[in-house]
Amino acid sequence: MKYETIKFEILEHVACITLNREEAANALNLKMAEELMEAAIRCDTDEQIRAVLITARGKMFCAGGDLKVFSEAESEVGKLAKQITTSLHAAISRFARMAPPLVVAANGTAAGGGLSLVLVADMVLAARSAKFTLAYTRAGLVPDGSSTYFLPRLIGLRRTRELIFSNRVLTAEEALDWQLINRVLDDDQLQDEAERLAKTLSEGPLQTHGMIKQLLSDTFSSELESQMEAESRGLATALSGDEGQEGIRAFLEKRKPRFPGSE
Repeated sequence: MKYETIKFEILEHVACITLNREEAANALNLKMAEELMEAAIRCDTDEQIRAVLITARGKMFCAGGDLKVFSEAESEVGKLAKQITTSLHAAISRFARMAPPLVVAANGTAAGGGLSLVLVADMVLAARSAKFTLAYTRAGLVPDGSSTYFLPRLIGLRRTRELIFSNRVLTAEEALDWQLINRVLDDDQLQDEAERLAKTLSEGPLQTHGMIKQLLSDTFSSELESQMEAESRGLATALSGDEGQEGIRAFLEKRKPRFPGSE
């Protein structure tokens, strides 16, 4: 498929998605939302994809929703908002629930819906120059893109309220301290390190990764006993499967595991 607003390529089992509206600060319009949804479905269904990396061209990671597009929609803006969020939310849902781990390399400012792409990631690396903000209420808008779901789970309600109501801008170091991201890197090291991380994850046990993502997704809505039962079933499934069997053999033979499909 040809894309207009993103670049998509598969390199050694890693799907690399690059936001590609540099001239518009990689802001989300309807086409980008639709293409992200299509890309997410590919990542969720293509058996050769074992890890996913999202980054962006230019100095901005993603400015959030394209307010110019919303302004031009005039009386149809409500309809447009529902169209964009329908596709964006479908993309985020699939990124969250697919088996391949998702790495985000935030190469610049992530605002609004751009921050949502950061929040859904399994691991986030950020350039030292990157900044993070919601910026919705500055424009009189309500957050979308899963931010009211993931933020309280990552940083708690107090800090979530602060980000939403004050539009506070976090530096990369502050975002690390608030546990929004995993690592801060010098700008010129970000891409190479993110690619190395995604490649390493792609060599891991895909189905096991998927089960772990599901366990973590359910943890805040499950009671202790329900969560432990899910862990028990997941462990039994993993031990009985090809990935678990290969992992045990590799451990006993003191070698690196060669998980099915990772070669």
